[in-house]
Amino acid sequence: MTGQGKNAIDILLAESLKEIATKHPIEKITIKEITDKAGVIRPTFYNHFQDKFELLEWILKKDLLEPVHPLIQNGMISEAMVLLFSNIEKERAFYTRAIKLEGPVSFRSIAQKCVQEELADVFRDLSTGKKYIHSWLTPDLLASYYAQSMCFAVIEWIKMGMNIPPKEMADVYDYMLSHSMDDIMREL
Repeated sequence: MTGQGKNAIDILLAESLKEIATKHPIEKITIKEITDKAGVIRPTFYNHFQDKFELLEWILKKDLLEPVHPLIQNGMISEAMVLLFSNIEKERAFYTRAIKLEGPVSFRSIAQKCVQEELADVFRDLSTGKKYIHSWLTPDLLASYYAQSMCFAVIEWIKMGMNIPPKEMADVYDYMLSHSMDDIMREL
């Protein structure tokens, strides 16, 4: 199968999961339901993904992280966050359901893994040939820290009903990142 054909099936399976997930909890969705909705046979699913959680990871990477990658890479964090929040808002019904995925595999764990991988790559690229300020302050540690904070902000925003516009939410996130705890305590 060509890369283009594989990508078309990936998209078909992703759209199927997203549509079903707006009505049913992800943990209860079966591969058969996904493939039936997509109009493909079960073995086709397994030629593309190990399970529905890997498909969810693919969705997060394709729909949310790929579009913001160039912005993050160029230090346009605020713009990246506006785009990220906007893309989530466009798929409001899906992400409102998706964040409810809990258990051994949770939405938070999948999202943090995806964001952490993305940020680690960016931090590694930026730090090539440079000496770290502190030996323990590595690209992987920084990526973990910022992935956790980003996922926290996104998930809490979704839980609150996405009532804050994406630009304002990006400004809130930027404020929290750019101010120390001392600064914020003084401003309260």
